[in-house]
Amino acid sequence: MELFQILGNASIVARLSMLVAIFPLGAGLAYALRPSEQRLAVMRPVSLAGLFSALAGAVVGAINVLRGIWMSEGAVDWRIAAIGTAESLVPLFLAFGCLTVAWLCVAARFMRATEMTTAAD
Repeated sequence: MELFQILGNASIVARLSMLVAIFPLGAGLAYALRPSEQRLAVMRPVSLAGLFSALAGAVVGAINVLRGIWMSEGAVDWRIAAIGTAESLVPLFLAFGCLTVAWLCVAARFMRATEMTTAAD
């Protein structure tokens, strides 16, 4: 499947949760490129927003899978349920990946600032 076709099949909540999950990456890159106290202060709430949106997206996906199992008449197709469960974990994967890279950018900038301070002494 193409990426856009997969995203086209995602629910609105999943799309929004993945969109919000990308914001911490932008904030981390902005801090790494031009550090300031204000950008670092924004990093924490944006990270929490990305984390909570990913959790909400994953929970909504799990609810949809359980609803599909509940609404099915007759035998449950567990293959389809497994696919739905895997798809419901995508917002978590994306958010944790973005959060990891974002905070690594912040840590790299801290290390660089520490090296500059040490070299100046």
